[in-house]
Amino acid sequence: MPGLNIYYHPLYTDGIDSKSRFPRERYKLIYELLQESDSKELINFISSPVCKKQDLLLAHDKIFVEKFLTNTLSTKEKRKIGLQPWNDYIIERTMRIIGGSVSAVDSAIKGSISANMAGGTHHAFHHYGAGYCVFNDLAVSAYVAKRDFNIQKILIIDLDVHQGDGTASILKKDKNIFTFSMHCEKNYPLKKETSDLDIALPKDTNDSKYLEILEKNLKELENIKSEIIFFQAGVDTLKSDNLGYLSLSHIGLKIRNEMILKFAEKRENPIVIFMGGGYSKPIDDTVLAFKDLFIQCALYAEKNKIK
Repeated sequence: MPGLNIYYHPLYTDGIDSKSRFPRERYKLIYELLQESDSKELINFISSPVCKKQDLLLAHDKIFVEKFLTNTLSTKEKRKIGLQPWNDYIIERTMRIIGGSVSAVDSAIKGSISANMAGGTHHAFHHYGAGYCVFNDLAVSAYVAKRDFNIQKILIIDLDVHQGDGTASILKKDKNIFTFSMHCEKNYPLKKETSDLDIALPKDTNDSKYLEILEKNLKELENIKSEIIFFQAGVDTLKSDNLGYLSLSHIGLKIRNEMILKFAEKRENPIVIFMGGGYSKPIDDTVLAFKDLFIQCALYAEKNKIK
């Protein structure tokens, strides 16, 4: 099937309670906007499956997994994750997000690129969730890629405005998975973990400075071997983002995305897109930025399709 496979499910929105502070409508709005775009014929929306419990256990503590799946997490544990108040669909929503990311790995390996219109849950640690993240789909997907596809070298490029602390923590002992996080220094999480490469940016970093720093570090990453790239493509670096503190424009984000896609193309690595954060007010800025991202990825898929 030609085009970009995007894994999506209505529960990405409906699995969060309408009274939650989390901007749950963004998934539905992005989906609708892409359905109306001129590039819609290049996009294949695929229903995200529920992930397998054994896949979660590759990256997470068994007791934590069991407590979440049986809805027996403590009030404190739920509060640390956020997304409250939890509704009856939060468990299935979470399992479909992880399932969408794992499926996107399979799809990217068979083609050139694939995406999950959610995920990028990089604040989840081995034995607890945090920062709107229950389980860490980047870590789970990395271990599934190694187990099921004999992928040995994985490069994670995390350009969300927040450091990928959970990802760095879970994967720190695996020398075949390289974690790169470029984020705002004075921002959540207060306590940073140690990625293989961390670049902390000052508040209000603008397009030109951001892109200059990114270009420099992509040159450094040329020395890192990889067989697949995971791109945490959060758009919370936008100037209008309510939780971001950087000052990127929509044009700056599009250039950022293009730089990562060209980097993957040059290396002939399949690339998996994890959506990550976006909390602009109004939410329209976030939705537009993600629309741009997925259309760029769809054009990349068309360009690099396997004949």
